[in-house]
Amino acid sequence: MKVKVWQVVTLVLGLALTAAGAVLFFQAQAPAHVSPLTPENRDVVRAGQRIYIEHCASCHGAELEGQPNWQARRPDGLLPAPPHDASGHTWHHPSDHLIRLTKYGPQAFAGPDYKSEMPAYEGTLSDAEIVAVLSYIKSTWPPEIRRRHDDLEARAARH
Repeated sequence: MKVKVWQVVTLVLGLALTAAGAVLFFQAQAPAHVSPLTPENRDVVRAGQRIYIEHCASCHGAELEGQPNWQARRPDGLLPAPPHDASGHTWHHPSDHLIRLTKYGPQAFAGPDYKSEMPAYEGTLSDAEIVAVLSYIKSTWPPEIRRRHDDLEARAARH
């Protein structure tokens, strides 16, 4: 039995197209990224606001406004606490980054020698409490900023 080149090429192309179709089908069936933040959940947001006031507002401000000149180091070399409102950069980071930063502190990202007044909240706040605080913060952002953060989250989930 002699196999012709065109038969082999047809078989290989058919298998490749079938595999590509299967990949596309299963990607379409995969659930969309679901953020752990729930700024639309009133109970979570209320709890997050209470926790924020107790643990965060003394540095980041009662209105999430941060400290003055938050982008410039002070004479002691430390950066002031940034705002968490729309004027800050919190919404520039995916929620998993924000959760890890809150739980483990900036040293987890910048190295153990990084100096900051931001404490790690592991052992102080549960993961659910950290998510509640971040949900509260996100709930205060204007719709356009929330949409942009949602888009950022979706992009981060694809990588």
